[in-house]
Amino acid sequence: MDYAQSQRSWGKHAPSIALVVILHLGIGYALVTGLARKVVEVIKAPIETKIIEEIKKPPPDLPPPEINIQVPPVTPPPTITTVTTTPPPPGPPPVYTPAPPAPPQPAVRREYKATYCPRPSFPRQALREGITGTVVAHVHVAPTGAVTDVRILRSTNRMFDREVIRAMSQCKYAPEAVGFIGEYEIEFKLQD
Repeated sequence: MDYAQSQRSWGKHAPSIALVVILHLGIGYALVTGLARKVVEVIKAPIETKIIEEIKKPPPDLPPPEINIQVPPVTPPPTITTVTTTPPPPGPPPVYTPAPPAPPQPAVRREYKATYCPRPSFPRQALREGITGTVVAHVHVAPTGAVTDVRILRSTNRMFDREVIRAMSQCKYAPEAVGFIGEYEIEFKLQD
């Protein structure tokens, strides 16, 4: 037997149906005999109210306590009575300390050869519009040979800057004792 067939069985639903029929018969009986009317009459009956005043207690006959407050004596601040006209003796002369030397700037190397450096790709928008240009960038290289920063010095069209920074950030150099700055000029030309 399937699920739908078992749910259509009268035997399962007979108690629920009987309860609903009995509930309806009870409500019909209450309406016919006037039970509801008797409830309304009880509610309409007058309600008796009384106002009751609060009984106040008489105040106790106790005198208020004495309070003694000790006030400390006020002494006036001391006054200066003598005035000197001689200036104080001069202090020691100021000591000159030279400023610490500025950290040495890394050397700038032009077109320095990297062990690995991907070529910047031509931006699609520049290809579509037929735009060429040149970008000059500084690549900051740590002693480990890793690129720490790429800065654009000059650019004929800002469209190329993002691609130069992306490509030059991936460059690798041979490790050295001191880092350096590499200066590179990248030309973007349309090829036939």
